[in-house]
Amino acid sequence: MTALRIVIADDHPVFRDGLRTLLSDLGCDVVAEAADGQAAIDAVRAQRPDVVLMDLRMPVVSGIEATARIGREHPETAVLVLTMSEDGTSLQAALAAGARGYLLKEASKDDIQRTLNAVSRGEVVIGSGVASHVRAAVSATRAGSPFPQLTARESDLLDLMARGLDNNAIATRLFLAEKTVRNRVSAVMTKLGVATRAAAIAKARDAGMGSD
Repeated sequence: MTALRIVIADDHPVFRDGLRTLLSDLGCDVVAEAADGQAAIDAVRAQRPDVVLMDLRMPVVSGIEATARIGREHPETAVLVLTMSEDGTSLQAALAAGARGYLLKEASKDDIQRTLNAVSRGEVVIGSGVASHVRAAVSATRAGSPFPQLTARESDLLDLMARGLDNNAIATRLFLAEKTVRNRVSAVMTKLGVATRAAAIAKARDAGMGSD
């Protein structure tokens, strides 16, 4: 069996070192390492790996945006998110960007090996540590959205607006550029038929958004 060709994308050099050793023990071939999202994109262009192990919180270009760009440019390369972020918002953002797998950094060696093999075959794998968020998302979808004209991502953004977060805080939470958030806020307002941010927030809160 041919060894999987892997790119490691993480801004912590000590973690990269440990992961490189683990992957070597698993018989994988680490063909490149990247300390930021743009470097990860460049490494995929140069190496055409089977899998990218992608952290979410990285400088220059976030892991979410890097995942989306890799998916568009190199759909044959699987992105497996390996992160400390176990919240549902991060999970949904990663899957929406095209990640084929999502594991927490506390995952065992066996879990990492199984997931690498699965995503390289085109399967989608969610680690047990975040599986509860998938069930919650499915339940929420079945219950119906108060604003069906919004995409799931736009609903997430509107909920954060209703919680009082400004664009900069929303950008950090959703791993987006602030300009992207501004554009999406405008799109949400248009779809809701309101002229101001305050009106959008009021409409969202009337619908029960913005609270735990």
